[in-house]
Amino acid sequence: MTMYLTRFSYTPETWARMIQSPEDRRDAARSYIESVGGKLHGFWYAFGESDGYTLWEAPDNVSMAAVALAIGSGGALSSGETTVLLTIEETIAALGKAKSIQYRRPGA
Repeated sequence: MTMYLTRFSYTPETWARMIQSPEDRRDAARSYIESVGGKLHGFWYAFGESDGYTLWEAPDNVSMAAVALAIGSGGALSSGETTVLLTIEETIAALGKAKSIQYRRPGA
């Protein structure tokens, strides 16, 4: 299965609701990814550009996209971005394939 890193930020309204009624959102996140056959590996809040990060494993891009779309459509987030993570082995395989591509710089 493929690993995915998601960076997200809550809306001010979501933070206000969380302040009034603090909630551990890991169980909710876990249920979303498990519904498509995946696994939640971690959930963290952070200072900085994003409010939080999740590390997921999903069977395929379509399954992860479905989770991201469902969460994004709920209105609690002001932003969300999911990155597909490559294993070292996948990166080495990509490097091997890149050798056979005859790239030409623009204007060259």
